[in-house]
Amino acid sequence: MNRVSLLIPALVLVIAGALSSVFIVDEKEKALVLQFGQIKAVREDPGLYFKIPMIQEVVRYDDRILGLDVEPLEVTPLDDRRLVVDAFARYRIDDVQRFRQAVGASGVSLAESRIDTILRAQTREVLGSVTSSAILSADRASLALRVRDASRSEAATLGIEIIDVRLKRTDLPVQNLDATFARMRAEREREAADEVARGKEAAQRVRAQADRTRVELVSDAQRQSEIIRGEADARRNAVFAEAYGADPEFFDFYRSLAAYRSSLLEGNSTMVMAPDSEFFNYLKSDQRQ
Repeated sequence: MNRVSLLIPALVLVIAGALSSVFIVDEKEKALVLQFGQIKAVREDPGLYFKIPMIQEVVRYDDRILGLDVEPLEVTPLDDRRLVVDAFARYRIDDVQRFRQAVGASGVSLAESRIDTILRAQTREVLGSVTSSAILSADRASLALRVRDASRSEAATLGIEIIDVRLKRTDLPVQNLDATFARMRAEREREAADEVARGKEAAQRVRAQADRTRVELVSDAQRQSEIIRGEADARRNAVFAEAYGADPEFFDFYRSLAAYRSSLLEGNSTMVMAPDSEFFNYLKSDQRQ
């Protein structure tokens, strides 16, 4: 009985020791085997591994791509127009042994603090070498690539690979917004005034051209009408002359009727003349009673 009671605890201890000597590394992580704080083994491939119980410990690190939001910072481009930049980065632990040596037991929290410092410094340096217009334009993507490439060498000393850097937001500081908006408004008003002035100038040119065309058309029409009227008068006079030459007496009679028609209308002024006046020649009758 005593042997059994002694074997059971011993067996339990053996099983516990065996279990504590086994650890599993899956595909999402990397592991370090430490002995009194010193790195004894690096386990990067998924699988089942062994360690010395009670002496060695296993520290695991995420092998996936991780994200880090960089704290907003102010940058001063070449044109001294300050901007507030908000960025984020994607990184992964590339060399787990170097990572452990660089950050110690603090792990990811200390690493992200150092990455933040690196990215802030490189962001200021890269964005400070261009104008604010370039930062606010489509060139912002290429600037982010420059920040990423410049940060990689420093991050590599931490055993970290910078996968990507993106600029999420590039705004003006709050204290500069009102002045900037006022300047933009003044520029737009000036451009609008220039457009209005150019429009008025163009309208004046069109109006002057239209007036000139109207005067030319009216003048040409009047000239044509005068020519036509002159030709008609000439033809009328020719007809009259021909008629007068053919029958002078009938022509005198026709002219007298025209004179009667124009002078004996209702409302005309009163005319006083002798009955034997030549005006009444064709109103007299040759028959006597």
